[in-house]
Amino acid sequence: MKVYISFGSNIGDREYQINEALRKLEQIQGTKLLAVSSLYETVPVGGVEQDDFLNGAAIVETSLTPISFLNEIQRIELELGRERKIHWGPRTIDLDVLLIDEIVIEHDRLKVPHPFMHERSFVLIPLAEIASEAVHPVLNKKIRELVTMDPEVRRYK
Repeated sequence: MKVYISFGSNIGDREYQINEALRKLEQIQGTKLLAVSSLYETVPVGGVEQDDFLNGAAIVETSLTPISFLNEIQRIELELGRERKIHWGPRTIDLDVLLIDEIVIEHDRLKVPHPFMHERSFVLIPLAEIASEAVHPVLNKKIRELVTMDPEVRRYK
């Protein structure tokens, strides 16, 4: 299955954390990294005072089940020091499943498509760079149709 992921970091060496997360994604058995977007510097959402994020998106192909894949990316977050103390707070790394093929999943641990992805420029702009034709299966729109320009999402690299 093809999985579309967003990633972000705003603690420590943000680029290092992201590169390590991508490297670890490639090491998941039965998983291949297909594409990675540019990095974008973004203002945090949620009202918690914190440093700006580096965000991006990636596409992987995996033979794992959706929950097994979620377990793997949460393991990567833990290995890279992710602490879930403050909702929408700072983080060493954040890995979110956005889309899986064109399926809808309603599980207590995993909602696909990601319930807020269509509201977040910092998710849509990098995703559109690598998957503009991917379809949001609930809204039935291509990513390129959902994305809007946002001055608070600046290309970093």
